[in-house]
Amino acid sequence: MPYTMVSFHAHPDDEALLTAGTLARAAAEGHRVVLVVATAGGAGLASSAVLAEGPLARRRLAELHASAEALGCARVECLDYEDSGMADAPSGAAGAFADADPREAAGRLAALLAEERADVLTVYDPAGGYGHPDHVQVHRVGTLAAQLAGTPVVLEATVDRRLLQRVLRAVHWLPGVPADFHPARFAGTFADPERITHRVDVRRYAPAKRASMAAHASQAGADTGRRTLEILQKLPRPLFRLLMGREWFVQHGRAPGRPLIDDVFAGLRDGR
Repeated sequence: MPYTMVSFHAHPDDEALLTAGTLARAAAEGHRVVLVVATAGGAGLASSAVLAEGPLARRRLAELHASAEALGCARVECLDYEDSGMADAPSGAAGAFADADPREAAGRLAALLAEERADVLTVYDPAGGYGHPDHVQVHRVGTLAAQLAGTPVVLEATVDRRLLQRVLRAVHWLPGVPADFHPARFAGTFADPERITHRVDVRRYAPAKRASMAAHASQAGADTGRRTLEILQKLPRPLFRLLMGREWFVQHGRAPGRPLIDDVFAGLRDGR
């Protein structure tokens, strides 16, 4: 039975890092996948060469549509809030998503969920992964929107914190890896593995995930140094498949169990 999944993100390129494999897998298995971003990402980091080409937000929306095509998404929407910037470098923009009334924003998203008759909504964990204000707001707004629309399954897209730190301990000393990739920086980010309910195998969809990342070319570099997308895209394909071949979620209202679930639609099929 085909279902509809709506994946809600803060900015273009967020879908590529946390959910691209899951979205590609769902689309390939015949489900309807809808990609929604709160902002066009106008306050994102980019090189001076990219910024000289024109408004960053316009370019990033075009990149979002290219990413969505690579993943097989059926629809792409932007809620048109302004990018809030980082916690330590706020954009100061009027209409910033992080400053929006959560109920107003949730109402807009809920209308889309109702229109699509969404079965599954993906948001972020309560910490917004690594604490970006817009990501935290995605959790608040998305959770409330699902309640308003009656969307039955809400999944927090996250990362197994313990595994992430293990990988960073292995690679942070390598040449070219930014200093802020130090494991200590991620000690309180993303999800405690004991909360995780789903580990989705997306190795088969690694090429689509890589294409999604490649679509966001404006975010692959900056004058201040190398960025995550740039580093990941330069990994040899077998290593990329190994490191990026699984995606993690926490389902609201479902007690964690073992083994972890490999199907984001399991909650619809088993009624839990």
